[in-house]
Amino acid sequence: MDISVVIPLYNEEESLPELMAWIDKVMSEHNFSYEVVFVDDGSNDSSWQVITSLKEKYDAVKGIKFRRNYGKSAALNVGFDAVKGDVVITMDADLQDSPDEIPELYRRIKEENFDLVSGWKAKRYDPITKTIPTKLFNAATRSMSGIQLNDFNCGLKAYRHDVVKTIEVYGEMHRYIPVIAKWAGFTKIGEQVVEHRARKYGITKFGMSRFINGFLDLLTIFFVGKFGKRPMHFFGAIGASSVFIGTIMAIYLIVVKLYHIASGTTYREVTDQPMFYLALTAVIIGTQLFLAGFIGELVTRNAPERNAYLIEKEII
Repeated sequence: MDISVVIPLYNEEESLPELMAWIDKVMSEHNFSYEVVFVDDGSNDSSWQVITSLKEKYDAVKGIKFRRNYGKSAALNVGFDAVKGDVVITMDADLQDSPDEIPELYRRIKEENFDLVSGWKAKRYDPITKTIPTKLFNAATRSMSGIQLNDFNCGLKAYRHDVVKTIEVYGEMHRYIPVIAKWAGFTKIGEQVVEHRARKYGITKFGMSRFINGFLDLLTIFFVGKFGKRPMHFFGAIGASSVFIGTIMAIYLIVVKLYHIASGTTYREVTDQPMFYLALTAVIIGTQLFLAGFIGELVTRNAPERNAYLIEKEII
């Protein structure tokens, strides 16, 4: 199979028939063999009924429905597990992503040998309250990851089959899939300017809280990518340094006291000095950090599956 299209959705009943007809038209014009995997993220409208009716019209349609809303990352992860195509395309269900971009994305994966090609909506139809924070997050992600993309969170992306079968997307990490792919060893990551269309139906499903969550997720993905398999290298190093500093401070206080005793001069008791309590605090914190690193090592070796979703219905 040439292409698998993964479409996560939440309450998008109006746009699905038009989107599927558009995808089918593009695929037919280019003679692609394809499948479309709709992942209904717990919609409370008639989105699932629409998907069921689309299956009757298009053999390429597959559907997965969650019992409740888990989020876009969960939907993508389950969709990635279901796909069979050589190239996997992800796109949003709200018609703001154009299926006309698919052939060029496919070509760049197959002919230019990219592992991942991310869309860049250079011209956006979003309010300034959304575009400015997005630019700040993109700049921060570029700086921390070293990946030179202008739009990490664009829903329209193309992947080599091996990429989606290797990476794991959880929490709200869909914003940083290129970073996850890089940490997994897929370093040939490209970008393509794509059309951003104004929303035709419904309203956006994302509020201002996503910017706070996005920043926290960026810190998480950076830490997990760098130290996820070796937490002792992070916690152990800081903990050992803290214990070392606290020990040096305590030794200094003891040496000073012994010097004053030997010279017969007056001195303050070690426990009367603020430095003693700073040294004690440093040793205690350092020990706790070291233990945190040790526990982290045990967890990484015995971690259960992160993604366990309750799938209510499935179209195969």
